[in-house]
Amino acid sequence: MKKSFKIEGRLTVSMVSDIILGGCTISLSAQVRKKIKECNKYLTDKISGSSDLIYGVNTGFGSLCNHQISNKELVQLQKNLVLSHACGFGEQVPHDIVRIMLLLKIQSLSLGYSGVQLKTVQRLVDMFNNKVLPVIYQQGSLGASGDLAPLAHLSLPLIGEGEVDIPGVSHNYKRKKCSTILKKMNWTPIELGPKEGLALLNGTQFMAAYGVWSIIKAERISYLSDMISSVSLEAFNGRSDCFDSLLHQIRPFNGQIETAKNIRNFLKGSDIQKSKNKEVQDPYSFRCIPQVHGATKD
Repeated sequence: MKKSFKIEGRLTVSMVSDIILGGCTISLSAQVRKKIKECNKYLTDKISGSSDLIYGVNTGFGSLCNHQISNKELVQLQKNLVLSHACGFGEQVPHDIVRIMLLLKIQSLSLGYSGVQLKTVQRLVDMFNNKVLPVIYQQGSLGASGDLAPLAHLSLPLIGEGEVDIPGVSHNYKRKKCSTILKKMNWTPIELGPKEGLALLNGTQFMAAYGVWSIIKAERISYLSDMISSVSLEAFNGRSDCFDSLLHQIRPFNGQIETAKNIRNFLKGSDIQKSKNKEVQDPYSFRCIPQVHGATKD
């Protein structure tokens, strides 16, 4: 049975790792749902009760910021924003990165400050849980100005546009039109409300997903490096004396201490470590493992 993770508050890298690698499903907490509803109601009331211009809500974008949009055109404005920015190109973004992008966008919107509809966030949750992954391309981000093109492609399925990859046989994915998947899942296209297109496209979830995934992979490689080193030490009939915790506390570098601890744990109960060794000490390449590997952890 899959584990379920409730989205409430901010995510850490370790949380993202557990969710993605653990195959967890996610859900919104009651408090998060309440905050999203309240913020959306505030925005709706603000628009209906005032003629003030609010950028990106009832105005155009960029140089058209002073151009007022009538209330009856607000929905079309947000849809057009998503469609016009879905112009990425190049290689397809890997599925693991797309899943992290979905997770990070859900987490961002769940803070309750974006004014989006609850059903919009819930649809993103449903897409994540069912591995309905939007087809996104690696080129087109504006960097510090926001991952507009990648996030536009991420958002297309909400309005029934674009393409998605869904799980097939033998862990392979197959490409489908969003309109086909919506019909299969019995999902109706979301009618984006005021500001929703802007909220979906604003953000850096594309670059953040790559950054988080790089950290997850680096931590995994670091752990496996410690394990391989332990096996190598055993094969060489080496000693674990140089990994004693007291030695590494003299130079209190967290990564060095952690690597030494990992190796001690891997070697715990080893018959080789209990046997006698005629060598005075092991080669330097073994003895300096905590300093070298530890530098990648600090």
